[in-house]
Amino acid sequence: MKEFKIGSEMVNHPQHYNHGNMECIDAMVGAYGKNEVQIFCKINAFKYLWRLGHKDAEAQEVGKVKWYLDKYLELK
Repeated sequence: MKEFKIGSEMVNHPQHYNHGNMECIDAMVGAYGKNEVQIFCKINAFKYLWRLGHKDAEAQEVGKVKWYLDKYLELK
């Protein structure tokens, strides 16, 4: 998956979603399975599109949308 350049530390693998050597999204797959996490990714992408231009920098928000949609496809 290609890394998003602008604000990438807040889009791709932010520190607050890592504990030890495991990322939260990977723990979610282990706990709930790929299908459930795919649904989560699709809904989370919708959330970031919905708030686009109202919270964080647009480039960061679009990066998050892309990250979640890429993860959705990766889990297929």
